[in-house]
Amino acid sequence: MKHKFIEALKSNNLEQLKNVHKSDLHNHATRGADIRFIEEWCKQDLERAPHKFDNLMDMQEWYNKTIKPVCIGKEGFLKRIEGAFRHAKEDGVKLLSMSFGVGDAIFFDNNLELYVKAIHETHQKVAKDMQFIPVICFGRTPDIKPIEKCFDEILSLNYFKSIDLVGDDTHSVNNYKNIYKKAKENGYILKAHVGEFGDAESIRKAVDILELDQVQHGISAVESKEVMKWLATNKIQLNVCPTSNVMLKRVEDYKSHPIQELYHVGISVTINTDDMLIFNQSVSMEYLNIYKAGILSASELNQIRENGLIL
Repeated sequence: MKHKFIEALKSNNLEQLKNVHKSDLHNHATRGADIRFIEEWCKQDLERAPHKFDNLMDMQEWYNKTIKPVCIGKEGFLKRIEGAFRHAKEDGVKLLSMSFGVGDAIFFDNNLELYVKAIHETHQKVAKDMQFIPVICFGRTPDIKPIEKCFDEILSLNYFKSIDLVGDDTHSVNNYKNIYKKAKENGYILKAHVGEFGDAESIRKAVDILELDQVQHGISAVESKEVMKWLATNKIQLNVCPTSNVMLKRVEDYKSHPIQELYHVGISVTINTDDMLIFNQSVSMEYLNIYKAGILSASELNQIRENGLIL
C-alpha cells in the first residue's frame, strides 16, 4: 500500500489514491455525502458552496438554504447518512469514525433505540466490511442535566464507541466533565472540537478537563511551542481537516496550513473530511491538496495515512 500511495501522489492519480486504504476520523454523518449523490437522489442541481465562508454562521446558512430543503425528515436524514457511508467506501476509507448528533433522534420520535437501529442498518447495507466507529455528538450548552440523562440512555444501548463535543470552542467544557468520565469508564474514544477558533491554551485545558484522546481540529496549537510539545509528549492526536480550515478562513491556503509544523514537532495528526457535503473534498483529495502545496512529502503523508489506520 505504501508504494502505491506514494506513487499515486507523485503522479497526481486520484483514482489510484482511492484504492489505497485510509481513515476518516473527523466526519459529521449528515454532512458526509458527496453532493452529487444528493443531486441524483433529489433529481435537481444544487448550488455549490462558495470558495470561502466568512464564519460558521455563513456556512450553516448555506447548508440550511441548499441541503435541508431537499433532505427533509427521516427520509432525508437516512439518505444523507447513506451517502456518507457510500462516499467513504468509494474513496477507499477502511476506518471510519463518524459522528451523529443526538438531536437527529427527532426523526425517530426521539426514540434512541430506533435511531441507533437505523444507523446500524444503513452501515450494514452500504459498507458492512468497513471498520466503523460510531460517535455520539453533543453541542456545548450550559443546561447539562438533560444531556446527562440522555447520555445514560445512550450508554445503555451499547452502540456508540466514541463521544464528541461541538459548538463554540472558545467556551469552557467544565460542565461536561462527568459525562466524559462515564464515557471513559465505558471504553469510549474521547474527542472534542477544540482549537479551531479558540486559542492554543484552550486545547490543553480541554484535554486536561475531559481527558481527551483526540482533538477535532486543534490547529491553534501552532500558536504555542509549549502546547505543541505538551500534545506530542502526551500523545494527543489531532484530527485535522485542511479544506475546512481554508474555507472557514482559519488559514489562508494549503501552503500556510499548520499541519506541517504540527507534524514536524512530533504531534500525531490525521487528515480528514469534516463535512464532505459542504467542502467537497474527499480524504484522497485532501492528501493531494497537501502534497501539491509542498508542505509535506509523499513519505510523510503516507506515515500520516498509516497512523490513521491504527486504533
